[in-house]
Amino acid sequence: MKIRIFCVGGTIDKVYFDAKSKYEVGAPAVGRILREMSVNFDYEVISLMAKDSLEMTSEDRDTVRERVAASKEDKIVITHGTDTMVETAAVLKEIADKTIVFTGALAPAIFRDSDAAFNIGCALAAAQMAPPGCYIAMNGRVFAADRVRKDVDKNRFVELN
Repeated sequence: MKIRIFCVGGTIDKVYFDAKSKYEVGAPAVGRILREMSVNFDYEVISLMAKDSLEMTSEDRDTVRERVAASKEDKIVITHGTDTMVETAAVLKEIADKTIVFTGALAPAIFRDSDAAFNIGCALAAAQMAPPGCYIAMNGRVFAADRVRKDVDKNRFVELN
């Protein structure tokens, strides 16, 4: 089994330059995190873009969908900005033969107290165990992608009623 990891940017990959919060989306953090953890499975990391998710366009989402659909692997993890990952997941929900798990971070992976490594681990476990479908793995939970939203006030993802 090989897991394909697509990266599109977001807070997980942000690099800050000063105290006034100037940043850019840097290289994907997931590869470094997995190397440091000495994981025992095959994976490939592919950076599709480096964007804040609020800047993603419908064309960007189509690119993600096309690359996921064309992937020979059926276990897919996508690192993505948290503000619009649900919208991107909605574009991929019709891909029936793959387990697709979105994840990200509420704090950049370079921060000591980031949730990035935990969320990546959760997403990778979900990709290996969940049946085909589209999921969001955040805050220690795995949600059906069409049954979740980001609660900005609580700074976490919550299941829709």
